[in-house]
Amino acid sequence: MSNIQTLPLEDIMGERFGRYSKYIIQERALPDIRDGLKPVQRRILYSMNKDG
Repeated sequence: MSNIQTLPLEDIMGERFGRYSKYIIQERALPDIRDGLKPVQRRILYSMNKDG
């Protein structure tokens, strides 16, 4: 009934970091093809426009 697995930390961290870095590159680091802006740049411009 024990579901505890013993796994090497290096394997787990390598796998998780790989997924995380892929997410960062795809979602945050690459500019969008529609306007050439990164998400953080788009948020800044939206806030500046909203605040006047």
